[in-house]
Amino acid sequence: MLDALEKMTLTQQEQFKDTANKLLLSTFLCRDKKDNNEAYYFLMSYKQIFDEFFKILGYEIELDMPTGSVMLSGANAQTTLKLKRDESLVLLILRLLYHEKMKDTSLNENIVCAVSDIHEKYDYLEIKKKLNKTDLISSLRLFRRYNLIEVTGDLTSSACKVVILPTILMAIKSEEITEVFNTINKINQEEAAE
Repeated sequence: MLDALEKMTLTQQEQFKDTANKLLLSTFLCRDKKDNNEAYYFLMSYKQIFDEFFKILGYEIELDMPTGSVMLSGANAQTTLKLKRDESLVLLILRLLYHEKMKDTSLNENIVCAVSDIHEKYDYLEIKKKLNKTDLISSLRLFRRYNLIEVTGDLTSSACKVVILPTILMAIKSEEITEVFNTINKINQEEAAE
């Protein structure tokens, strides 16, 4: 691995460092996201070197070429993000919306929803504790940082558009969408028991 890195130009070495750090910070890369595009293709060009590098750190790169998604996995408990209840519910709702809207679009189109769609789905699921605006905005900012969504517009507006990136399929790997519903129901039941 070190030999391969030494054979790179200084620009390539810098790009390797930037791409590795981007993946360490955000866990996910999406080919279709503007600020991920260059890192995604660089990683693809030097995937074997990245694999060796991350293996030393205890990570593994998972790749979904049809969707253009990359995920860094294998982290230990210290580096795993623990989501709050509302963050978990918003993430699950985004996954449901992705699934529903995917039926109406082609593979090459972005999956777009409005912030109001998230609220509607939340209400439809009859979750007892209502989602307040501050928690929703905080959750969406978190998921944007992890390259699961892109936001176009003002997050405080219910008309704000949210692009759900295909990396969400790697974040929630449920093959069956009913598993997502079951997880939401479990969270809802735990809340009712408290």
